[in-house]
Amino acid sequence: MPGFSQASDLSAWNALQDHHSKLGKDIVLREYFKKDPQRFEKFSFVFKNDADNSETLFDFSKNFVTEETLKLLVELAKEAGLEKLRDDMFAGEKINFTENRAVYHVALRNVTNQPMQVDGKSVVEEVNSVLDHMKEFCEQVRSGEWKGYTGKRIETIINVGIGGSDLGPVMVSEALKPYGDRNLKLHFVSNIDGTHIAEALRDSDPETTLFLIASKTFTTAETTTNANTAKSWFLKSGKQEDIAKHFVALSTNEAEVTKFGIDKKNMFGFSDWVGGRYSVWSAIGLSVALYIGFDNFHQFLAGAHAMDMHFKNTPLEKNIPVIGGLLSVWYSDFFGAQTHLVSPFDQYLHRFPAYLQQLSMESNGKAITRSGDYVKYTTGPILFGEPATNAQHSFYQLLHQGTKLIPTDFILAAQSHNPVENNKHQKMLASNFFAQAEALMVGKTPDEVKAEGAPDNLIPHKTFLGNRPTTSILADKITPASLGALIVYYEHLTFTEGAIWNINSFDQWGVELGKVLAKKILAELDESGESTAHDASTSGLINAFKKKL
Repeated sequence: MPGFSQASDLSAWNALQDHHSKLGKDIVLREYFKKDPQRFEKFSFVFKNDADNSETLFDFSKNFVTEETLKLLVELAKEAGLEKLRDDMFAGEKINFTENRAVYHVALRNVTNQPMQVDGKSVVEEVNSVLDHMKEFCEQVRSGEWKGYTGKRIETIINVGIGGSDLGPVMVSEALKPYGDRNLKLHFVSNIDGTHIAEALRDSDPETTLFLIASKTFTTAETTTNANTAKSWFLKSGKQEDIAKHFVALSTNEAEVTKFGIDKKNMFGFSDWVGGRYSVWSAIGLSVALYIGFDNFHQFLAGAHAMDMHFKNTPLEKNIPVIGGLLSVWYSDFFGAQTHLVSPFDQYLHRFPAYLQQLSMESNGKAITRSGDYVKYTTGPILFGEPATNAQHSFYQLLHQGTKLIPTDFILAAQSHNPVENNKHQKMLASNFFAQAEALMVGKTPDEVKAEGAPDNLIPHKTFLGNRPTTSILADKITPASLGALIVYYEHLTFTEGAIWNINSFDQWGVELGKVLAKKILAELDESGESTAHDASTSGLINAFKKKL
């Protein structure tokens, strides 16, 4: 446990408050660039990914930051014990103290086989064993060696999971679709709404469909309900003994898995130190590995590992995820920002913001410090996003002329996987990527609007205040390795936030209460008579539903 409760009690926090009051309304980004021709060089960093020799540029120069700001933010990180918490995580210490667990997803992508232990026991061999099992299975399915009960090869894969067991695989398989086997049809079923499983099954043939049941405990209500519906559908054609050829488990509960009918040889396990929102690197990523091939999945892990090593070994003042996290704290707690927009200029990344929502808001949507006290400052920004350029035609209006401060990340890959029309589309996309960040920064003054000939009554409506902070992330190309690194950038950014705020970023008790109450209400829905066990609103809604059912 750290030697402080409230981050706001730290001397570096107070120094930042003084700094903010002096900077205050004098921050004018366009003036900063005029005064300092080297500003871009000072506040942009290139991440060199040795997994595939690619580069990703992180440009922080359009943020409310000076050299003094960065120095004070780094001091805050040091005083809050970020470095020790980071080192403890990489050492396998149980930093998730409310569940007495290590936080060791970094071990899942340890492609260089560095020594990594939990409770004095090496985890490297177990991780590699699961990866070997995944590789063997992927090769069997993709080659056609693995066949369904009628001897046909697998053509459809349905991943049944929820939360991290769904969001990660969905996002990554979409992001890496150019690397996917187009002969394999993928479905992801997560919602307990029967429509989700019904639509996936309607598009599938039991003779050629493989189900991946993703649940560590094999007891998650939504997942097991969907899995049993899938089994009932399958058994209309196949027999009980055929289940082993069409269902595999991403789980550790052998008793429940075998009871379901899945051969224990077709279980892919992972340890309790793998949090759900970090599980795509584990056996939960099997759907991704099947789709893009195991070699590409290994590259995905290798790119992630490269960013891990950058985060672990780079001084804080040049540490890219640390700087991203410190800027988030800066905006949340000193400027009063409540949101964070991530807008990728890449259609393949259309599920990336949804993935980051769980990563960020499930991790840092906490109000209790590690010492058990209620925080005296804002934590956990509301993260949202949509792919551009679509988003420009919907909510970007609020970014440009609204009253809210919304720090924004723009993401672009220079090279498209689909360079149609001699890259005409990609150049148009890139022009918007550059223009949006510039427009948000420079705005348009009343004099500039007037000089364009606008009538006086329209001048205030066409004025843009500008001075809206953005971070621009420019990758060479979205490859398995560069995507892995990009995800890990946000993982460690989130880690940095939590360390500063002195909260436990690795539990998720907040999701439990609703689930417990839902289980109780589910039993009531099968009972006759009116519900009276709740408040008037809840009982009234339950009774209205029962009448309509």
